[in-house]
Amino acid sequence: QVQLVESGGGLVQAGDSLRLSCLVSGFTLDKFTIGWFRQAPGNERDGIGCLTGSARAAYFEYYADSVKDRIRIFRDAAKNTVILQMNNLQTEDTGVYYCATVQPIFGDNRRKCLSASGFNYWGQGTQVTVSS
Repeated sequence: QVQLVESGGGLVQAGDSLRLSCLVSGFTLDKFTIGWFRQAPGNERDGIGCLTGSARAAYFEYYADSVKDRIRIFRDAAKNTVILQMNNLQTEDTGVYYCATVQPIFGDNRRKCLSASGFNYWGQGTQVTVSS
């Protein structure tokens, strides 16, 4: 059974860094697609980054233009965890952060990777609040 659990959210100040974790079960981080999404109050769930691929071929990282200079996604396969590292947080980064996965994986496809509509398994989300 595929499950994802986010953690690491909280209240931070503008300029701070934060690391969110997505603990996965039911599949391995050998061949996978994990997307990170942010949903601000009253807004849609926006894709901010995605890590996809396989150890046999290659992994691809995709980031939304609005955050690409401030975030990075990487995996810790030994801990079955995908990490979202966010730096220089701004008040507009406030929202609920979700990780999601899809099977079969997307592969090398930025458009699908950053679109919430294609993912079929979601975590419960973790709140990030950035104060000024």
